[in-house]
Amino acid sequence: MSRNQHSATGTRRDRAQSAIVGVALLLGLTVVGIGILTAAAGTVVQEGASTAATTRVAGGLDDALDTGTAAETEATIRLSGGTMRVTNRTVRVLNDSGVAWSGHAGAVVYESGNKPVSAVAGAVAVGNGDRSRLDAPPSIAPANGTLYVGVPVLNASGTDAVSARETTVPVTIRTTPTHERRLLSANRYRVAVETAAPGAWERHFRDQGATTSRRDFDADGTPSVVADFPGRRTLHLVVHDLRLRMEVGA
Repeated sequence: MSRNQHSATGTRRDRAQSAIVGVALLLGLTVVGIGILTAAAGTVVQEGASTAATTRVAGGLDDALDTGTAAETEATIRLSGGTMRVTNRTVRVLNDSGVAWSGHAGAVVYESGNKPVSAVAGAVAVGNGDRSRLDAPPSIAPANGTLYVGVPVLNASGTDAVSARETTVPVTIRTTPTHERRLLSANRYRVAVETAAPGAWERHFRDQGATTSRRDFDADGTPSVVADFPGRRTLHLVVHDLRLRMEVGA
């Protein structure tokens, strides 16, 4: 066999090997690409499920803690993972002399992933710290020289925490409300709400014309957002004693 024949045969063999390597590389890149797309799709599905669960729980808590009724109410929230618990939170009304009123309002908190839901002082917040928002606003607003403050007080009994792991757990919240109204004379009033979602509360109060600050009254690590409403006002306070009972089951 001549040198040219050897050269042609070698060239064909090299090209065949190069083609095989090229196909293998393409297949490898395709497999890697499919893996990345699959992982991304899985992340999107998980985030979508988490968002749906958060929205469902936020809506359920808003319904369960409705203060606009005098009748016993009941709402069932289906948890798909996460934990729901009742925890301590305090609401204070301050004036120039000090504390005009305070109440252990309590809160219902749902935690799953990085977007907790908390219902406290008539509002439902999603998220923690500054990265939070209000899905349902509180009944706290100034109007015509009066500051109106509606505060639900949970007075919780029954189960204080429910965990749902790899299953769906129905949680029923029952409330039996009574309402007490008070009219406080003109003064410079501030409202302090203890919350793990201070960013959302601060934005809401500022939209109502208040200036805000943060203060940890009891040094437990959970701050209160203090809303200072300008000028002297009378204060119309409505305390909604909900007598809440949380139970597992529909």
